Amino acid sequence: MRQEDIFKDLERLIDRAFSKLFSKKKEKKTVKPETQPKAAHEETAPNFVFESIEDYTTKTGKRFRMLKDQKERGLSREEAFKETFGGLN
Repeated sequence: MRQEDIFKDLERLIDRAFSKLFSKKKEKKTVKPETQPKAAHEETAPNFVFESIEDYTTKTGKRFRMLKDQKERGLSREEAFKETFGGLN
């Protein structure tokens, strides 16, 4: 019988912990539009003119990354870069 008492105490303890955890009202975190992360090309395009992928990397310190859509269309990195930044070559 002693073991049954331990299990009942343990069950009550766990029930209380879960009821406290799930009874608290959680705040919904909303992200304001101006604080949402931007894609790399949206963030840097207005500030710089890039001549090549290497130039982009040098000026921004970031690696040029293709968009998923560009990969699906089978574009090369150079073609995707030109599409994104309006290639000057």
